[in-house]
Amino acid sequence: MEYEIVIGMEIHIELGTKTKIFCSCPTEFGQDENTHTCPVCLGMPGVLPVLNEKVVEYATRAGLALNCEIAHFSKMDRKNYFYPDLPKAYQTSQFDLPICTGGVVGIEVDGVKKDIGITRIHIEEDAGKLLHESADGTLLDVNRCGVPLIEIVTEPDLRSAEEARAFAEKVRNILEYTGISDCKMEQGSMRFDVNLSIREKGSEVLGTRTEMKNLNSFRALIRAVQYESKRQIIELKKGHTIIQETRKWDDTKGTSSSLRSKEEAHDYRYFPEPDLVPIVLEPAYIAKIKSELPELPEAKKQRYIDEYKLPEYDAGVLTTTGVTARFFEDAVALYNEPKQISNWMMVEIPPLLKENEVSMENISITPAQLVELLKLVKNNEISGNTGKEVLKEMFSTGKNPGDIVNEKGLAQMSDTGELEAIIEKIVSDNPKSVEDIGAGNEKAYGFLTGQVMKATKGKANAQVANEIIRAVVAKHLA
Repeated sequence: MEYEIVIGMEIHIELGTKTKIFCSCPTEFGQDENTHTCPVCLGMPGVLPVLNEKVVEYATRAGLALNCEIAHFSKMDRKNYFYPDLPKAYQTSQFDLPICTGGVVGIEVDGVKKDIGITRIHIEEDAGKLLHESADGTLLDVNRCGVPLIEIVTEPDLRSAEEARAFAEKVRNILEYTGISDCKMEQGSMRFDVNLSIREKGSEVLGTRTEMKNLNSFRALIRAVQYESKRQIIELKKGHTIIQETRKWDDTKGTSSSLRSKEEAHDYRYFPEPDLVPIVLEPAYIAKIKSELPELPEAKKQRYIDEYKLPEYDAGVLTTTGVTARFFEDAVALYNEPKQISNWMMVEIPPLLKENEVSMENISITPAQLVELLKLVKNNEISGNTGKEVLKEMFSTGKNPGDIVNEKGLAQMSDTGELEAIIEKIVSDNPKSVEDIGAGNEKAYGFLTGQVMKATKGKANAQVANEIIRAVVAKHLA
């Protein structure tokens, strides 16, 4: 029997507001434990929450970017559940009337394009963080309580780990462009829940699903899907029944384990939040936010293909993040050689980012410095290989390429008189190579070029040197 994987995802995005969803506590990441709290986000008796207007704007912006319908009327609800990391013991979220519904995101895996439906996007608050490492037992940091989130819930349209990753990456890229979140998974700004079931191939009936919570990297997402799908197939082949449950993923061990039985909506005893008024959005408000959306990745990619004549692959890589795209566009504005800029950004810069453990967001060189370097290469003032070495130095020192070239004496030797004297001696010292060339062995030119580069410590202008070598050899053969 052949089986098919059916996946639905819930993606939690931490919104980049300066303050929390219902109070004025700041949202900065990495602050001392329990320092960004107040009676509202601690759930003290008698407090009244006030909805952060920016949260509504960002949720609307996300919905429009993901092709959703924006509700003119939505409301907040109480989701009742025992939250050890949320002091008020319920979460303020949205249930039956979310702010966004019915979106779609297109993905491509192995050349096959596919649309993934979005059921809904709703607003909610984050919970705190439990710290289990202490010798004193489990500790609670409530700084994150009340940090605003949106939850993106998909249709069960995904059929593989690769599709799940492609969708998650696409959503990350789009939302990063909109500016509503930094989507930094290492800081918990983007987290995935995966609902996964197995069914017989060709069947329309969904199998019993399990949910894996809080996957915080694309690698974890892929591994968790692969593991859980195999686990369920093995269970079914053994004749066992899949239990609907929430499972915890252990990324270190590469395994999942049962956490608790899976709750349904009625288990949460949702009811309208009595302390918050409904969210009413006028058509003009929605239209204004839509008009302010930036150029999104798909549109930017197509523009790079049309305007800069870049290959589709190059355009896709350069538009992966807004930071990368801005760096590229700033460089092109200074130097109208988009393909040359693209080549260096795609081939030479990524290894240096990895080696220095930085991202494009924190890159130590500017577009203007890269352009200066590329002009030195283009004008044959330095060779391409020397340019790569200069780029490394730029990364480590932040110096301008021209200064590095001058300080280290890296400029190419293009003086024909000086090169002729060096080449004349090398040709005279290698009569066998001249004989080989006379006998039709063109490869002997490569040996002579290598000797010239060795003699000039790689500074000889290769094009000029090759022309002189051929002229000198022809003179010796005459």
